[in-house]
Amino acid sequence: MSLRVAVQMDPLETINIASDSSFALMLTAQARGAALWHYDVRTLAWEDGRITAHTRPVTVRRVAGDHFAYTGETVRLDLAAEVDVVLMRQDPPFDLGYISAALLLDRLKGETLVVNDPRQVINAPEKMLVLDYAGFMPPTLVARSIEDVRAFHAKHGSVVVKPLHGNGGKAIFRIDEAGTNLAALTELFGQVWPEPFMVQPFLPEVTEGDKRIVLVDGEIAGAINRKPGEGEFRSNLAQGGYAEATTLTAREEEICAAMGPELKRRGLVFVGIDVIGGKWLTEINVTSPTGILAIDAFNGTDTPARIWDAIEARLAAL
Repeated sequence: MSLRVAVQMDPLETINIASDSSFALMLTAQARGAALWHYDVRTLAWEDGRITAHTRPVTVRRVAGDHFAYTGETVRLDLAAEVDVVLMRQDPPFDLGYISAALLLDRLKGETLVVNDPRQVINAPEKMLVLDYAGFMPPTLVARSIEDVRAFHAKHGSVVVKPLHGNGGKAIFRIDEAGTNLAALTELFGQVWPEPFMVQPFLPEVTEGDKRIVLVDGEIAGAINRKPGEGEFRSNLAQGGYAEATTLTAREEEICAAMGPELKRRGLVFVGIDVIGGKWLTEINVTSPTGILAIDAFNGTDTPARIWDAIEARLAAL
């Protein structure tokens, strides 16, 4: 592979190379002969029909604390004429800045492959695309009205409230059966975020883990079970959870089979879905999915290579 790959992601000095999926993708691309550039999403620009970014050529290595080196000066790179693949890997929030950048990258269609497809990322927010598969979800409310939230709470008891466009387990709250702080939390969410929020029953099964399943071009690549840390109900690794090896239930395989062809059709090459209790689908992560290093450590697989195989196949079909 002699590809030219531009990686749109957060500062390289801030990542944890032991768990960062973007870094793993960069390592594999480099090992296959790709030339790498790194850039900050804030440098994206459109001028006279050209999409450019201020990029720097970079090499990466699996050495903690010395894991990358820029090999040249910053250059304004034409992402259509001088790049084969753009990896859109900056972390959310999924806000107007994120959406605007994706809309700019969407203008590369037919010239440069962007992974995941930026237009489809816009159309598939983590907690909105999942509504297309409501039959696999726990009871769910998306609303802002305190009356709606109170009625849902009265029906289901203890609930979990989370922002519609949050990530990494941030700002997820559990409300007890008595409804303590329900009104105050609803008011807070309404003040902080302009969009509705999501409410679901608290699932006791979460103590047994929240499974992250990775799909590559619609096919199952592997999974890990993420368990909450001490004193937590959130199992996100970023919130102190830990991973363990796992296998898929028949229900989880059914969920993946139901959505796999649509994910592939949309150009969502690298997707992570979250399932609780072996049966409850809660999220479909398409913006900057993680978990592949943990999956490969347990299973002896090579998910970054599988992702690049899928990318190369899509390039060949352009």
